[in-house]
Amino acid sequence: MAQLLQNPFSANKSPLQVRIPAISSVKTLQWRPLKLSQKLRNNKIFAVLEMGKSPASDPEILITNENNNGSNGVIVKKISAMQPPVIEVDSVTEADLKENGFRSTRRTKLVCTIGPSSCGFEQLEALAMGGMNVARINLCHGTRDWHSNVIRNIRKLNEEKGYAVAIMMDTEGSEIHMGDFEGAASVKAEDGEVWTFSVRAFNGSLPPHTIQVNYDGFAEDVKVGDELVVDGGMVRFEVIEKQGPDVKCQCTDPGLLLPRANLTFWRQGRLVRERNAMLPTISSKDWLDIDFGIAEGVDFIAISFVKSAEVIKHLKSYIAARSRDSDIGVIAKIESIDSLKNLEDIIKSSDGAMVARGDLGAQIPLEQVPSVQQHVVQLCRQLNKPVIVASQLLESMIEYPIPTRAEVADVTEAVRQRADALMLSGESAMGQFPEKALAVLRSVSLRIEYWCREEKKHESMYLPDIATSLSDSVSEAICNSAAHMANNLEVDAIFVYTRQGSMGSLLSRCRPDCPIFAFTSSTSVRRRMNLQWGLIPFRLDLSDDMESNINRTFALLKARGMIKSGDLVIAVSDMLQSIQVMKVP
Repeated sequence: MAQLLQNPFSANKSPLQVRIPAISSVKTLQWRPLKLSQKLRNNKIFAVLEMGKSPASDPEILITNENNNGSNGVIVKKISAMQPPVIEVDSVTEADLKENGFRSTRRTKLVCTIGPSSCGFEQLEALAMGGMNVARINLCHGTRDWHSNVIRNIRKLNEEKGYAVAIMMDTEGSEIHMGDFEGAASVKAEDGEVWTFSVRAFNGSLPPHTIQVNYDGFAEDVKVGDELVVDGGMVRFEVIEKQGPDVKCQCTDPGLLLPRANLTFWRQGRLVRERNAMLPTISSKDWLDIDFGIAEGVDFIAISFVKSAEVIKHLKSYIAARSRDSDIGVIAKIESIDSLKNLEDIIKSSDGAMVARGDLGAQIPLEQVPSVQQHVVQLCRQLNKPVIVASQLLESMIEYPIPTRAEVADVTEAVRQRADALMLSGESAMGQFPEKALAVLRSVSLRIEYWCREEKKHESMYLPDIATSLSDSVSEAICNSAAHMANNLEVDAIFVYTRQGSMGSLLSRCRPDCPIFAFTSSTSVRRRMNLQWGLIPFRLDLSDDMESNINRTFALLKARGMIKSGDLVIAVSDMLQSIQVMKVP
């Protein structure tokens, strides 16, 4: 049977000669564009005919140029025979939803620093199975070849296992720090020992009890009697003598010296920072590392010791000029007095922030660190920027299989503050129990989140308007309303259909009680959303037809046992800026 059908998407609206195979129960034929054409490379796609009003249950007809010769002769095929619809979600989330339901999902995201203890494919897979959402690679350590291999393993894991583990690259920064220990993972400094801190370049092995320093003016700046603080206070020395480029120091607080640990020096109880303040935020090595990250297509770049918003803006312009096809987020690390002085401007300019408490605690009094952490977490949420709480969360688990109770309380407080993510550093990079440390973060997060929801222990927070345009204001109002309705109606989940992740981010900012299912057609957007509180990212080819997206989503998730008939959901979209409340049919 042949029909003349007019294609409303063609420029001249000329009819196409169409051969329709025998298909029973044809109700109506309606045109709509096809978004899957990039995956159907053997045929040129003109459009899709939908049969009936329920694309989830009725077949679709695909109009293609079968010979791809540019003529108007086309053939009609059922699209289901060529490209079955798929939805991508990681196996951990799928298993949690099937076994325990919506309320079992963890909202706080987990970041793991990758190092010698966790860099193999099997080790990375175990961390992903344990709940790792973001893998952090620290350019302070390792070679670029080593980091490239880690990135390849993570990409392979995502492709083969369906995960959406994002990759965060952390720059070294230009603050004063120690060198390596010729391959040793750490060196013990004992009480009373005299060590030499030197800016000299040594041929061959380092002399015993000698540490290289990266800052050429180090010996000039320090004075006899100054206190030298290593890695935020893990080890302390007193300067007892200066000999040209060498500084002799006596250990006053013993401990482990780690490669490339940060150094600060104090005089009469005050931090000496005049020369530090003049060092550039991004060093020459950092720029080379940033080029490496852009070439590797990492998802986030974390910048150390950020002093001003201008640094973030400059870096984002640099990335945009060299990475036109990818969207790399810039994370500002809050770890210095300068960061705190310009905090709001820095956060506004960035794509997220990290509270790096270790180095921060070396520059401000220790008793101020908790209040600063809470302030940064709250400010990031108000400005709609994801925030990571990092450093020494489970420090004891570098050596021991269980954490201290104080560490559990520390993790609990970060979860109660509703930070987007918690980060493991040495615990997962070089510790003896990386999987156990991650399991502690996961179990504590789940328990405290559940307790806060059931007991209504979370504090309500004023969220100021942040939109800069009418369209953004509409999206913001929709998300605020959706979160409010979700809590009042006790819905099972919020479904958000988003191209670039913007509406998913706005919903995450509201911290609703129910999980947020975020559907996007972009693989990179899916990975980036994996850093934000409460978002469960799915990859799904989206159309401009909201009803079609919802019906396909229901059908696909029901088929995999992740939702069931009768579940109550709220659906929002940043494509049509709409909101709907419905039950799963």
